[in-house]
Amino acid sequence: MVITTLCYIENDGKYLMLHRVKKHNDINEGKWIGVGGHVEGAETPEECLIREVKEETGLTLTSYKFRGLVTFISDGCEPELMCLFTADGFEGNLIECDEGELSWIDKDKVLELPTWEGDRVFLELLLGENDSFFSIKLRYQGDKLIEKDVKLY
Repeated sequence: MVITTLCYIENDGKYLMLHRVKKHNDINEGKWIGVGGHVEGAETPEECLIREVKEETGLTLTSYKFRGLVTFISDGCEPELMCLFTADGFEGNLIECDEGELSWIDKDKVLELPTWEGDRVFLELLLGENDSFFSIKLRYQGDKLIEKDVKLY
C-alpha cells in the first residue's frame, strides 16, 4: 500500500489549491487538489507533509492539524492510504509549482472546481462545522466512485 499526504492550507477564508495541468501521464490531470505527495523512505506523515508543501509551494508550515485518513481502492492502481491535513500557519512566499498552477480559492467555491468525486466527500467534512477526525474508504472503478464509507471519531 502506498502512503501519501495531502494538505489544504488555509488563509483569509481560502484554501491553496493545485490545478494539476503540468505533468504528463498524471492521474490527477485537470483536477484541483490540495498539495502533498508520497512518503519517502522512513519519513513520518508529518515529515512528508512539511517536505512536500515546501517543495510544491515554497511555504514552510508552522501550524497544521491531522484531520483524517483516506483509503483509496481502485481497479487501476495500487491501494493508497492518504494522511489528510489542514494548515493555518506558514512562512515564506509561493513559488511556481512544476505539477500545476497554485491558486488561493474561496472556501465556498472549492466544491465548484473539477475534483475527484471522492475528494468532495472529505472536502465537505473539512469545510463543515464538525472538525472530528475521520476515516474514509473510497473505492473507484476507473474514474467512477462506486463505494464510500465514512467514519467520524
